[in-house]
Amino acid sequence: MVRKTASPLLKPDYWDQAKAELMKRDRIMKKLIPKFGDLQLVGRGDPFVTLARSIVGQQISVKAAQTVWERLVLVCPKMTPAYMLRAGEEKIAACGLSKRKTEYILDLALNFKEKRVHATDWASMEDEEVIAELTHIRGIGRWTAEMFLIFNLLRPNVLPLDDLGLLRGISVNYFSGEPVSRSDLREVAANWEPWRTVATWYLWRSLDPVPVEY
Repeated sequence: MVRKTASPLLKPDYWDQAKAELMKRDRIMKKLIPKFGDLQLVGRGDPFVTLARSIVGQQISVKAAQTVWERLVLVCPKMTPAYMLRAGEEKIAACGLSKRKTEYILDLALNFKEKRVHATDWASMEDEEVIAELTHIRGIGRWTAEMFLIFNLLRPNVLPLDDLGLLRGISVNYFSGEPVSRSDLREVAANWEPWRTVATWYLWRSLDPVPVEY
């Protein structure tokens, strides 16, 4: 199976086809997708930076995460595993990271530096294989791994069942604001195959038109 790989600031090559098919088969997508014109998912950053940024953003607001990230960039201007390890625990924590997140960031850097992860192979691996490898790193759960598949590898068919934004988007657009369950989400998303990433992205945008960056 040919994999879709990420190119910085490049639209995924499947995007237009996915939009057309989703609008043809899903009445909500038919109304929603045209609202966002030429906006689309873009791949940004290298694998280490994407994962580090995801760890920083866990359980805090987007604004707070951006502030911490900017401080971290000042401490590690090259943002590589080696520079992060050289900066050390004290300087990283001083950027506003908790003790646990500081440990996670340094553990991530060590995994990359010592090549315990196979970042150069991820583009050719199946989604679940990438998730399995990523979730062996401290601080990276399935949701973070799924965000990596979407925002770094630009995989077309990711459905992050634990994403609160996606659940809210389903609720607002498909159930008139009523609470929804995972089974409701799966039922709606069955109509999106094999473009679940694209549908998810548009539902995020329906709640917040400014694209999220990871």
